[in-house]
Amino acid sequence: MERLEAKAPSQKLTDSQRAEIAEIESLYQSKIAERRLLLEGEIAQSAGNLGETEALRKQLSSEVRRLEGEAEERKDRIRGGIRE
Repeated sequence: MERLEAKAPSQKLTDSQRAEIAEIESLYQSKIAERRLLLEGEIAQSAGNLGETEALRKQLSSEVRRLEGEAEERKDRIRGGIRE
């Protein structure tokens, strides 16, 4: 633990930074939930068509990864002190 701290010292966040990060997490959790609901509904409707079902599953996975990446980028900017 001490070696990790020496290599990359932990950063203290201000209350406003914590609040901004929490807001971003909440926003992106809701965006991800919205996409899941929409695409899982489409997946359920395409149950007879394996090709379409697989394409929708890939789309869902891709969109979730993209949104998670966007959220992490925004949080990293806040942690680094860069405002949007």
